[in-house]
Amino acid sequence: MRVRADIAALIREGHTNASIAVRLGCAPSTVSRAREALRLPPADALGRLYAEAVPTGRVTAPVGRLPLSPERQAANRAALLAALREAA
Repeated sequence: MRVRADIAALIREGHTNASIAVRLGCAPSTVSRAREALRLPPADALGRLYAEAVPTGRVTAPVGRLPLSPERQAANRAALLAALREAA
């Protein structure tokens, strides 16, 4: 089993100990000891935010409709006006 190599790879990607433990199915203390043995620093706040999005669910997709870009809004407006002109 290559747990330490897997832990090192996930640490370098910016995951926290808890995130790595969930992904690999081991205890957070195992990840902590591996991090200390490899002399790798803890994840930064932004790295944690994106790296843990899937396993922890902290970062979620927006609920409801996504905002449209100005270009898409203009295209929709033009299509609506054209449809209204044809109907009149």
